[in-house]
Amino acid sequence: MDGLALVILIIALVALALVGTVTGLVVTRRRTPAPLPDTWTDDLGIPPGAQPGATDVLEPEVLDPEFVEPTAAVLERPEGTASRLVRLRQRLAGSQGGLGRGLLALLSRDRLDEDTWESIEDTLLTADVGVTPTQELVERLRTRLRVDGNEAGDPRTVLREELLTLVDPSMDRRLQVSGADGQPGVVLVVGVNGAGKTTTVGKIARILVAEERSVVLGAADTFRAAAVEQLATWAERVGVEVVRGPEGTDPASVAFEAVKEGVDRGVDTVIIDTAGRLQNKQGLMDELGKVKRVIEKQAPVTEVLLVLDATTGQNGLIQARVFSEVVDVTGIVLTKLDGSAKGGIVVAVQRELGVPVKLVGLGEGADDLAPFDAGAFVDALLG
Repeated sequence: MDGLALVILIIALVALALVGTVTGLVVTRRRTPAPLPDTWTDDLGIPPGAQPGATDVLEPEVLDPEFVEPTAAVLERPEGTASRLVRLRQRLAGSQGGLGRGLLALLSRDRLDEDTWESIEDTLLTADVGVTPTQELVERLRTRLRVDGNEAGDPRTVLREELLTLVDPSMDRRLQVSGADGQPGVVLVVGVNGAGKTTTVGKIARILVAEERSVVLGAADTFRAAAVEQLATWAERVGVEVVRGPEGTDPASVAFEAVKEGVDRGVDTVIIDTAGRLQNKQGLMDELGKVKRVIEKQAPVTEVLLVLDATTGQNGLIQARVFSEVVDVTGIVLTKLDGSAKGGIVVAVQRELGVPVKLVGLGEGADDLAPFDAGAFVDALLG
């Protein structure tokens, strides 16, 4: 009996030892880390195939994320004047060519009778050239093509010369963006709602920056927070400063501070964006006059640009007339000229105000504002 008990005890001890061994193996396997995918090890700087054990310690510089030194915002480099003029010709030729082709087709007829001249008049009036300029142009064409005959030249040459005279290349179309005696030039931008004043201010700033001039913008359209933010965005893109105030601030005070900032910093040009005033709202128009008077306590206004939408046609002339009575408009900016077949508005508005079209908007792009060139415009009309 004692021998049997001894055998059972030995068997039990052997079984217990086997169980412990198996258990130990299982625990050990569970503590062995699972293999890492190669992509992870690549990120951690460990060669593919090498597996760190449970006690492996990775170097701190491997675990820390890469530190990237913050960089300053990259400023845009605006387009120069020369390439803008090239695009002016291309865009205008696409939108205004129909007028020139229509006139040339009529003038090239074998017989220029009264019906033909009436059709020429209708074509010019439809293009918003205006009644008086149209009558003058038709009379000169009649004289040269009917009276002078072959001595006048071919119809295309005659038409180009007369259109160029009508657009008047002798007008001074330079932007007055410099002040006297070291003061900054002050440009006041005015117009009705929706004409594109804020965008125009931003685009003019780009033109000046491309010419390496220092600029400060004044956000005097204080009734629309969106206008202030829009102007700030334009400014950030080319690295110029914007002076603004809380929403609803007196526009004249913002304009005053902007010009003061420009004087103190010695910048070349200050451009003031104003609220889009409706020409039939006398109070708002009076306020515009106040803005100009307050600005001139700091420095003279060197340029007053009236922004007009070229697609509004004759309605733009009404706007121009009212604004010219409130402030001394010195130049016209015609926006959306590339989207209108009524390019005659150039002639009509110049006749209405006696001031030149200085800039034209050719599209929605940041650099789609170009100095107006009379020769390029007429060439575009003729296709």
